[in-house]
Amino acid sequence: MKEGPDIARIAALIGDPARANMLTALMGGRALTVSELAAEAGVTLQTASGHLSMLDAGGLLHPRKQGRHKYYAIASDDVATVLEALMGLA
Repeated sequence: MKEGPDIARIAALIGDPARANMLTALMGGRALTVSELAAEAGVTLQTASGHLSMLDAGGLLHPRKQGRHKYYAIASDDVATVLEALMGLA
């Protein structure tokens, strides 16, 4: 197997429609809650939580707790740049 960046793993994370909708919603620059992102993706809270865990584990999101809520934001400028380029391509 070829050594190097695992592009397919990141592409698979972004390629799921629900996860793509969540990431697109976060491109506005605001951190959003699980319930807000579930609504954006059209999925249940439980499904959204699973997707967000995958995106977090993949390094695409930065979660932070504030009181009883957990807010998610794009992890870095690099992630935002890639998403912006993909949105332009789409």
